[in-house]
Amino acid sequence: MKSKKIKAIIFIIIITASLSFLFYNLSFQPDTRELRAVVKEVNDSEISGSGVQKFGRQLVQVEIKEGKFKGETFNASNHLIGNFAWDYRFSEGDEILVAISETESGEIRAVIALDIYRQGWILVLLALFIILLLLYARYIGLKALFSFIGSIIIIWKVLVPGLLNGLNPLLFTTFVLIILSALILFSIAGFTKKGLAAFFGTSLSLLITIILTIFFGNKLALDGMSAPYVGEMLAAGYFNLNVRDIFYAAVVIGASGAAMDIAMDMSTTIKELKEKRPDMEMKDLIKSGFNVGSDVIGTMTTTLLLAYAGGYLTLMMAFMTRTTTLRRIFNLRIIVSEILRTIVGSIGLVIVAPITTIFAAWLYSREFKLKDIKDKFLKN
Repeated sequence: MKSKKIKAIIFIIIITASLSFLFYNLSFQPDTRELRAVVKEVNDSEISGSGVQKFGRQLVQVEIKEGKFKGETFNASNHLIGNFAWDYRFSEGDEILVAISETESGEIRAVIALDIYRQGWILVLLALFIILLLLYARYIGLKALFSFIGSIIIIWKVLVPGLLNGLNPLLFTTFVLIILSALILFSIAGFTKKGLAAFFGTSLSLLITIILTIFFGNKLALDGMSAPYVGEMLAAGYFNLNVRDIFYAAVVIGASGAAMDIAMDMSTTIKELKEKRPDMEMKDLIKSGFNVGSDVIGTMTTTLLLAYAGGYLTLMMAFMTRTTTLRRIFNLRIIVSEILRTIVGSIGLVIVAPITTIFAAWLYSREFKLKDIKDKFLKN
């Protein structure tokens, strides 16, 4: 048994390292178009505007720190469009990312200063997360890391390209979320009764959440145009996208993570109860599970509210400065969109707890082992 666990750990380490290497090489490795540089001089003479909103061009002299231009100095342009989310004025000594455009003959056509180079500190933060996860959760933490990296790759390399290519947002997102749920839950719990109960509860809750999102989203006349960066996506030429259904898909994605958490909590609770008290009947397991679930849901619902409120804290502050009436606030499309996210997500949490509890109690009350079923299936 111990040797099997050691082999499993080695296998997960190899797969996790391979996925990490693949993702890093596909997404973070520098190329000749975007390179790290250091600002040597700045010139703000071509910047205009009043107050904090600035327009124009900041001229910066940069020294390239990597790639074939390493050590060379170029004059770069930093274009300011008056958009606080995209604009950044550089200072001498800043480490930044620049885009270098070349002609077919290899001559430099233009050098554009893009933004502050933050990738290094992102990797430090990620390393801190991995270290703490492994120190606390050990073997389970290793499996969680595998599912974490696998989920990032599936979202970035499968979900996002699929949506941009015009696949049906709700159907495709549902398919991807079911795959993700299986990856996350079975990698943590294994192909056990606990994992199966959590997966069943998550999947059924996901389908109910989709139905609620479509029904109330249509009733509230939400078209998805209030979602962040929709304008930029349309400006890039993706006019064929169903923005409303993409927004609905985003609502479901946001609710799925918390639903998986609750489903695993409830299936683990039933498993522990049955192991400590093998004589407990199904109705007793359900009753105890409901008692635990009510407390978990009580805090998780508020947690979901705080998560969404944190994302739109500055928006609420802006409303407060303008003394906007509550009637006006609760009829604004952007606010109603977030209300839909919060309430539908909370309903998903309320639904997933009893579904998972009942199914888990039924599974643990049956006299069969999933391993025997799997072996029988493979033989046939």
